[in-house]
Amino acid sequence: MATRHQAREAVIGLLYAYDLGNQHIASFSDDFLEENKIRNKQRDFSNALFQGTIEHLSIIDEELSHYLKEWNMDSIGKVEKAILRLCAYEIMIAKTPKPIVINEAIELAKTLADDKAPRFINAVLDSIG
Repeated sequence: MATRHQAREAVIGLLYAYDLGNQHIASFSDDFLEENKIRNKQRDFSNALFQGTIEHLSIIDEELSHYLKEWNMDSIGKVEKAILRLCAYEIMIAKTPKPIVINEAIELAKTLADDKAPRFINAVLDSIG
């Protein structure tokens, strides 16, 4: 059975594809999650995170833009953007405890992004509400 960390990692993949211009990825999300062995409760969790993030994308991006300092949403890497969007959704909308979200974000960044990403993502998410 997949863990919540693995479910979040799969959502990062879906958000990444969405950001690359595949706006129809939602119709393939169940297939993608099945390929990644995300099933049952974790599939429901993943779908809720993905759909919620997409539904609130403009609010999330606006909030994140306030804390990017010399960066903007178009200048950060797509993986980093996906992690920030997912975790901002969890903090702002889903009301997941902030320390849990930030810890997950750092672990995801260590695995999926470059060496400087964990510190950058930590700083941005720590600034959010």
